[in-house]
Amino acid sequence: MALSLRKVEETAPALVSLYKTAGETLRRHGVAGQRVAVHLVIDYSGSMKPYYDDGSVQALADRVLGLSAQLDDDGRVPVVFFSTDVDAETEIRLDDHEGRVARIAAGLGHMGKTSYHLAMDAVIDHHLDSGSTAPALVVFQTDGGPVNRLAAERYVCKAARLPIFWQFVGFGDPGSKQFDFLRRLDELAVPERRCVDNAGFFHAGKDPSRIADAELYDRLVGEFPHWLAAARAQGIVRS
Repeated sequence: MALSLRKVEETAPALVSLYKTAGETLRRHGVAGQRVAVHLVIDYSGSMKPYYDDGSVQALADRVLGLSAQLDDDGRVPVVFFSTDVDAETEIRLDDHEGRVARIAAGLGHMGKTSYHLAMDAVIDHHLDSGSTAPALVVFQTDGGPVNRLAAERYVCKAARLPIFWQFVGFGDPGSKQFDFLRRLDELAVPERRCVDNAGFFHAGKDPSRIADAELYDRLVGEFPHWLAAARAQGIVRS
C-alpha cells in the first residue's frame, strides 16, 4: 500500500510534509490503506504557459506525488502532457521530482490547443495495459474547456464502466465560462448517461500553488470514496 515515511524521507525529503498531510486527508475520508493507482494529466496548451513559468504545474505534480506515496508503493506517478494531441507520456518519481516538469516541458515544443479525449484515451490504455487490479484516481489538470466537447463527454460516459475516477482541476479564474463544460461533466446524469458518477471538478483558482496543501488534498479526494462505493456495488471495482 503506502510507502513508509522512512522511504519518503530517504528519497524525497522535500515531500515529507506533503506525504504526511495527504495521509491525514485520506484517513479523514476513510480511504487510508486502500491501494490506488494515481495518474496525473497536465494541460500543455498555449494559455498554460504562465502556470509553467510560475511553478504552479510543478507544485501540483509534487503534491500528487506526495498523495500517490500514501496510496501506492512504487514511488512514481504516470503523467500525460496534452494539448491538441498527446505531447508526452512519461512519469514523475520521488527520487527525481525536483524541476522534473520544466525538464519535460523543455522537450515538448509548440504548445497547442486543448483536447481532453486523447489524453483520457492514453490514461485508459496505460491503466489497462499495466494489469493493475487497483482502482485509479486520475488528477486531470486544465485551464479551459476542450475543442471537442462531444468527444470528451463521450469518453467520460464510456469510461464509467472502468475502475477509473477522473478528478478535474481547473487553473484560472473560477468565474470564467471556460469551465462551464467541466461543471457539466461533473453533473452528467446517472444512470441515464453513465452507470456511476465517475468524475469530479473543482477550481484551484488563478494562483493554484497558494492553496493550502490540506485544502487541495481535501478537494482531490473528496468525491473519490463515493465513487469507490458505487463502483464496488456495481462490480466495476473488485473488493
